[in-house]
Amino acid sequence: MREAVGGEADGAPGRAGDRHARALLVDFGGVLTSNVFDSFREFCEREGLEPGAVKRLFREDREALGLLRRLERGELTEDAFSERFAPLLSISDHDGLVDRLFAGMRADEAMLGAVRRARSAGIRTGLLSNSWGAGRYDRDAFPELFDGVVISGEVGLHKPEPEIFRLAAERVESAPESCVFVDDLKENCAGAEAVGMTAVLHRGAGATVPELERLLGLTLR
Repeated sequence: MREAVGGEADGAPGRAGDRHARALLVDFGGVLTSNVFDSFREFCEREGLEPGAVKRLFREDREALGLLRRLERGELTEDAFSERFAPLLSISDHDGLVDRLFAGMRADEAMLGAVRRARSAGIRTGLLSNSWGAGRYDRDAFPELFDGVVISGEVGLHKPEPEIFRLAAERVESAPESCVFVDDLKENCAGAEAVGMTAVLHRGAGATVPELERLLGLTLR
């Protein structure tokens, strides 16, 4: 996987060239938005929890991770997830828990602009997102941004399962080998690479956009 480190792109402005990738797939939370874990940390601070409590639960508690996977696959509603997850955090109020977890998340305009510019230059663009419920997305913006959309809870799959990456490639009418995939989690990037995609580990638009310019052969700023 490629960890974007910034620098100047070697691609020239204009249409996508034959030597470069032909499709761009992007994650939502943490790629087209601000850092998800920063929002989780802000939630913990508001609730009087240790700042890394949510992140630690998902990494260390099998029950918490199992609940998340069921939510991502659409097997649990947001309310059902919240009711079961709140006790693991030792909080009593589960009302609107998912909204509260994501309250600090903001759109990343630099990344959104890069997707728009890639699409206008002829790159097939797609969203590939593990869902925390239907309310996380501005669906009115989808037609402008994406040729294809795969949201885990709507297809019964989740990253890093190989089938969801292949489905996303199909939705943008591209072979996996011609796709670049951007995600902020290493395991999801590894899953994309396993089906033949080029993966970029996102650590901020300042590094990711130049790397995409290089891979796509375009100017995206």
